[in-house]
Amino acid sequence: MSKNFGGIFSIRRSCALLFLGLAAWNNTFSQTGRVVTELKTGWLFIKKDLPNAAKNTLDEHNWKKVTLPHDWAISGPFREENDLQTVQVAEDGEKKAAVRSGRTGGLPYTGVGWYRLHLKLNKADETKNHYLEFDGAMSHAKVYVNNRLAGEWPYGYASFHVNITPYIHFGEDNVIAVRLENYPESSRWYPGAGLYRHVRLVQTNTTRIAPWGTFITTPEISTDKALVKVQTKIETEGNPQEKVQLITTIYNQQHQKLEEHITVTNAASTTIQEINIPHPLLWSAENPVLYYAVATVKKGNQTVDEYTTSFGIRSIRFSQEKGMLVNGNIVKLKGICMHDDLGPLGMAVNKSVLRYRFALLKEMGCNAIRGTHNPHAPEVLDLCDEMGFYYIDEAFDEWKSGKVKNGYHLLFDQWAKKDMEAMIERDRNHPALIMYSIGNEIKEQNEPDGAAVATMLRNICHATDSTRPVTAGFNNMNPAIKNKLADAVDIPGWNYKPEFYAQLHRQHPEWVIYGSETVSTVSSRGAYKLPTTIGVMRKWSDNQSSAYDLEYCSWSQLPDMEWEGQKNNFVAGEFVWTGFDYLGEPTPYNNNWPSRSSYFGIIDLCGIPKDRYYLYQSHWSDQKVLHVLPHWNWKGKEGTNVPVFVYTNYHSAEVFINGKSFGKKSFSNDSLLDRYRLRWENTVYEPGELKVIAYDKDGNVAETKSIKTAGAPAKIILSAKTTTITANGDDMAMITASIVDKDGNLCPLSDHLIHFEITGAGKIKAVGNGDPTSLASFELPERKAFYGKCMIFIQSTQTTGNITLKASGKNLQTGSIELKSIQ
Repeated sequence: MSKNFGGIFSIRRSCALLFLGLAAWNNTFSQTGRVVTELKTGWLFIKKDLPNAAKNTLDEHNWKKVTLPHDWAISGPFREENDLQTVQVAEDGEKKAAVRSGRTGGLPYTGVGWYRLHLKLNKADETKNHYLEFDGAMSHAKVYVNNRLAGEWPYGYASFHVNITPYIHFGEDNVIAVRLENYPESSRWYPGAGLYRHVRLVQTNTTRIAPWGTFITTPEISTDKALVKVQTKIETEGNPQEKVQLITTIYNQQHQKLEEHITVTNAASTTIQEINIPHPLLWSAENPVLYYAVATVKKGNQTVDEYTTSFGIRSIRFSQEKGMLVNGNIVKLKGICMHDDLGPLGMAVNKSVLRYRFALLKEMGCNAIRGTHNPHAPEVLDLCDEMGFYYIDEAFDEWKSGKVKNGYHLLFDQWAKKDMEAMIERDRNHPALIMYSIGNEIKEQNEPDGAAVATMLRNICHATDSTRPVTAGFNNMNPAIKNKLADAVDIPGWNYKPEFYAQLHRQHPEWVIYGSETVSTVSSRGAYKLPTTIGVMRKWSDNQSSAYDLEYCSWSQLPDMEWEGQKNNFVAGEFVWTGFDYLGEPTPYNNNWPSRSSYFGIIDLCGIPKDRYYLYQSHWSDQKVLHVLPHWNWKGKEGTNVPVFVYTNYHSAEVFINGKSFGKKSFSNDSLLDRYRLRWENTVYEPGELKVIAYDKDGNVAETKSIKTAGAPAKIILSAKTTTITANGDDMAMITASIVDKDGNLCPLSDHLIHFEITGAGKIKAVGNGDPTSLASFELPERKAFYGKCMIFIQSTQTTGNITLKASGKNLQTGSIELKSIQ
């Protein structure tokens, strides 16, 4: 038995833009009948509540000029009192309330903030329709136009539209004002604050394709052809019975026209067109081929609207025995969970930083992302489509029963249906999207009537998009089963239950099984702790967690434990908590300030891989991996045991210290850890060279790695995966600063303060080092190294040319790197 959830899905893209009296780089994109202006610059911001902030005439000299996306809280400062609270966190197994600090990052995200933007729209366009498109606004947004309330949307993660046409003064100055308010104790992690995603002004004719108005599916796919069904919603402010032509044209990635379909329909209608694509190229994570459809609406010979939708052709089927099948092939989900924040950038979305992070995931062998625990920015799904990741779209962390005092449960009854529909209508065309998650570890698992809520949400999903299954992440397994929530969804997801996969499959053969949230191992990059104890996380005096990857939570496991469950062919895969460290939730240091960000990440808060990255890479990827840990600077430990771990997928490896062999090891079933990592517990530290030789199955030397004891810190090395950025004011390059000795060996214990200076066509946007305890501002042009490394985020301007970044520190040779900003 299997569950088949349909074929082709697409990326919604409404293209086109304006002219407006706005700053120079508010990008405008145009198609016939539709103009879309991205409103980046010209905004003013103030962090206070003002009774007259929406008025057209206002003294604005105390308002700050900002560029969107903008997170008002990431500037800090970090303070314990910003989010100090007494709370019982049932999800962490707590039986009573306790004091927590750093839960939302220790950043000042609460309170009221106002944004203002002046617009002048042409008198000639007063017959047009105008609406604002918000990808997200944190939170409780109220949108005013010329001091009149035009619309509101409280859920800070939701995308929404506001029709501003009735409120515009054409030919005159208009003021767009947005009031946002974040309540204390409204989140379990750092939610950010402000207009942290993109905002656009969309101008259309009075007859147009509705926002998110296309829905593309393929009920039939073969090697010879794919049947593409394009559903298009047209709306009008004129005669709804007036006849129009709907012309849908399909193009491939090379912009070659493939097929076209013409339908005569009403000016207010929802029309389904069926188009056959010969010899389609199928989308998958391994081969993310995209097409696009252009929907054109005509009255007579006049084009009144055009709307472009990008899509990919593929089939998804879930089998109770085989897991997930993509285009008929079994695919194991090797996924990660991911919160929205981008570390030092906060919640302000940036596509180039997301691309950098996703490239790291791809190189690790990851093929799937669960967007936790709320709708993510459209850029996330766009990149999943483009780069090849399967994606779970998650709506809520709360239903009617709250986890935090001012959480989503206060909005649920009035807004849940609207928020679910907005998420699905925005995202349902993405080929990457495989499931909708209606909730994460919701408290209704324990309630007899919880299944009724789950059923209501599932039905909303099915009514809006019947082609994808509905899931939820359940951590309370027995109550979720007893209270029928697991039966209310199409595919129940299990958080931290690898030892029960076989039992669940045996007792419920009708269910597809997968790990919706797994592992929760904690570590700090570079912070190796002795002795190497396996077990539930401990608290160290420096508020770090051991980089030996042996510490996990009371409710969770090590990667090795999860992989034992994943060996079952019927398990569809897993989503590791988490791909990246994130701001807030500093488990296990929940009441140990100054910890203010998580330790769960495979990659640290900046985007520097931890050792665990290479453990996953050795298990998930097809490339050969040889990674050695720890560092080899252990002054004071001479003559004592310092264990050596090797993360590899070679057949065997041998460890040498200053030429002395400590033996060859192969993977063994004698113990759990030795099935997935090679460990030498008897290695004795002495300064010099730690060398590992890897062998293939025939005993031949395949690869060699060595780590040398570093001398005194001598210089700074700057490196980047790319040294070219686009001069659009958005694009970023991530530069890693490493402190090395005179021979170029990383100084793994260095915490030198590094100062940065930039010249040319770029600017320093943020700095960070991955230290979960650092209270230094992300915005200062300096940073202490954390175990020898830190990272700088360089943002382009509107100017092309060379960029020079220099890094200096006390008694260190200055490092520099040259970048280029191009059109």
